[in-house]
Amino acid sequence: MISSNDFRPGVTIELDGAVWRVVEFLHVKPGKGAAFVRTKLKNVQTGSVVERTFRAAETVPQANLEKRTMQHTYKDGDQFVFMDMETYEEANLSSVEIGDRVKYLKEGMEVNVVRWGEQVMEVELPNSVVLEVTQTDPGLKGDTATGGSKPAIVETGAQVMVPLFITVGERIKVDTRTDTYLGRE
Repeated sequence: MISSNDFRPGVTIELDGAVWRVVEFLHVKPGKGAAFVRTKLKNVQTGSVVERTFRAAETVPQANLEKRTMQHTYKDGDQFVFMDMETYEEANLSSVEIGDRVKYLKEGMEVNVVRWGEQVMEVELPNSVVLEVTQTDPGLKGDTATGGSKPAIVETGAQVMVPLFITVGERIKVDTRTDTYLGRE
C-alpha cells in the first residue's frame, strides 16, 4: 500500500483492476476543508489518461512491476521470441503485447520487459537505436543540412523523416520515443 502523500511521477498503483502510472500530481490544501491530492494517471496497458482526486493520506495498492532485461533472439510468425539474460529462459510475446514499439525491434537488441504478475505490461526499448536506411528518395545536388526532410524506410520497416542528404545504405540514429532522426552513425 502507498499513501497518496507519497505519489511522485513514475509511481505505479493498482486501481479498478488495472495498473496506472502517476504522470502529474498536486497536493492541494484549501483554506477550508481537508487537503487532497489531484493526480493525472496513465493506464500502462491502454495508454489512456485520466484525472483523479485522492484524499490526503488515502492509501491505495502499489503495483509491483517486475522489470527484466531480455534479448530479442528471433521472430516466429507473429510471435517475437525473447531470452532472459540471467536465466536463459525464452518468452514469446505477440506484436499486440509489444505495441507500436515493434517497428524499431531488431534481432539481438536488448530490451526491458515489464510484467505485472504473468501479464506483460510494456516493452521498453533503448531511447535511441541505430538502423540502416533501406529505401528513400535520392538526394539532389545542392541539398543542404538545413534544407528540409524526406521520408525514409529503415531496416525494421519503420518510416522516419530524415534530412535530404541521407542516402540508401547509411546508418542513422533514431529516437524511439519521438520517432525522430538524431543523426548519422
